[in-house]
Amino acid sequence: MLEKITGTFSNIFKTLSGKSTITEKNIEDTVEEIKMALLEADVNLRVVRRFVNSTIEEAKGEKVLKAVNPGQQFTKIIYDKMVSMLGDTKVDLHLKGPDTQSVILMLGLQGAGKTTAAHKLAARLLKEGRKPLLAACDLVRPAAVEQLSQLGEKIGVPVYKENSKDAVKNARDSIDFARKNGYDTIIIDTAGRLQIDEDMMAELVKIKKETNPVEVLLVADAMTGQNAVDIAKSFDEQLGLTGVILTKFDSDARGGAALSLKTITGKPILFIGTGEKTEDFEVFHPERIASRILGMGDVVSLVEKAQETVDAEAALKMQKKLQRNEFTLQDMLEQFQSVKKMGSMQSIIDMIPGMSGMDASQLDMGGMKKNEAIIQSMTYKERLNHLIIGPSRRKRIAKGSGTTVADVNKLIKQFEKTKLMMKKVSRNKGMQGRMMNQLGIDPSALAGQMGGAGGLGGLDPSSLKGMDMKKLMEMAKRFK
Repeated sequence: MLEKITGTFSNIFKTLSGKSTITEKNIEDTVEEIKMALLEADVNLRVVRRFVNSTIEEAKGEKVLKAVNPGQQFTKIIYDKMVSMLGDTKVDLHLKGPDTQSVILMLGLQGAGKTTAAHKLAARLLKEGRKPLLAACDLVRPAAVEQLSQLGEKIGVPVYKENSKDAVKNARDSIDFARKNGYDTIIIDTAGRLQIDEDMMAELVKIKKETNPVEVLLVADAMTGQNAVDIAKSFDEQLGLTGVILTKFDSDARGGAALSLKTITGKPILFIGTGEKTEDFEVFHPERIASRILGMGDVVSLVEKAQETVDAEAALKMQKKLQRNEFTLQDMLEQFQSVKKMGSMQSIIDMIPGMSGMDASQLDMGGMKKNEAIIQSMTYKERLNHLIIGPSRRKRIAKGSGTTVADVNKLIKQFEKTKLMMKKVSRNKGMQGRMMNQLGIDPSALAGQMGGAGGLGGLDPSSLKGMDMKKLMEMAKRFK
C-alpha cells in the first residue's frame, strides 16, 4: 500500500540523513520534492499547500538549522505534520452500553465495498464482546441481501431481512428485532448508487431519522483519491457523517484519499480495509500510517498482528520442544501457516522498519509455498521423524508435491540447520540477551526468554521501537 509515496519519502530521508548541516536552500528543495510527491499521490491541493507552508515555517527556525542532528529534526517535523494531516489521534466508535441499542449506519456508493465492510465491522465488534446484528437494507443492488446473509453466516452474526421492498421499514423493524432479542449493536447496510442522486439521499435521510444512529459511517474506496473526498463532502452535507472507513487500502499505491479526508472534511478515518479476508480490517492509527508512509515501518501493528495469530499455549509448547530438541517438520509446517495468517507478505514487509516500500515479489515467497507443499506430501510419521525419509521416500514426496528430489533434499538440510540454530539459541540465555540487545529490545520485555509464554504475544510493542533492521539482517546471516 502507498508504495509510490513511501518510495519517494524514503529517498528524501536517505538524502537528509547524510547531511551534517542543513541550510534554508536544503529545506526549500526538500519541501519542493515533498510537494511534488503529495500532488502525484492525488492529495488535495489545499492540503498540500497547508502542509508545505507549515513545514517550511517550522523547519526554517533555529530548532532545525542549529540542531545537533538537523536531518533527524527535520524528519521529525515532517512526521508530525503527516500525523496531523491524517488526524492526529485514533478515534474510537462511540457506542452505547450493552443494555441499550447502538445503531451504525453504513453509507457509500456502489462498488466501494460497503457490504463487505459491514460484515468485517460486525466480526470485530463480536470479538470485542458486543452482540451485533446486521440489517440488510440494500434493496437496490441485485443479490446484496444474499451476500450479506452469507457473510453474516460465515462470522456467526445474524442478519435481519424482510421480503418488504421498503428499506426504511426494514431498518426500523431491525431495531425492534434487536431490542426483543438482546442485540446491542445494529449495523445497517444501505443501498448505494453509481453516483450520488436525490432518490438515494432521500431514502438515507429517512433511514437516519427512523433509526437515530450513534455512528454514520461513509465507506469509501481509497483508490478513488480526491473523488473520495468529494463524495465524503456530499454525504456529510446531507447526512452528517461521524467517520469514514477506507476500503481497498492495500491496493492504494498513492494515498490521496487518506491524506486529504481529515483536513478537508474534518471527519476522522476510523478503519481501513487491507484485504479481502474478514480479518483484513484495521483500526486507523494516524501515527502508524504516517510512519508507514515515511518508510519508517510500523512495528507496533506488526506485533499486534502476531498477538492475534499466535496462541500463547502453543508458543509455550514450542519453546519447550526447542529446549528438548524436539522441533519437527510438522512444527515447521505450522510456523509457515502462522505466518500466512498474519496477512499478505507485502503488508508485513510494509510494517518492518527499513523495508517499507520494498516489493514482496523481490523475496522468494515461492520457496515457502514449495516447502509447504513438500511437507504436506509427507506422511505424519515422516513429519515427526525426518531421519526415516530415505531415497525412495524422497522420490515419492517430490512426485506428490510437484517438485524435485533436489528440492526435498534442500528442505531437509534447511530444516536441520534451523533446528540446530534454534536449539543453540533456546538453551543459551547469553546468546538470547545479545540478540535482544543488538535489536534494541529489552530482554525483560520477553516473557520467559526467547518468546516466553506467549511468543510474540508476550512482547511489549514499545520495546521494539529501536529495532535496527540492518543489525537483524547481519545477525541472520551469522546464524545460517
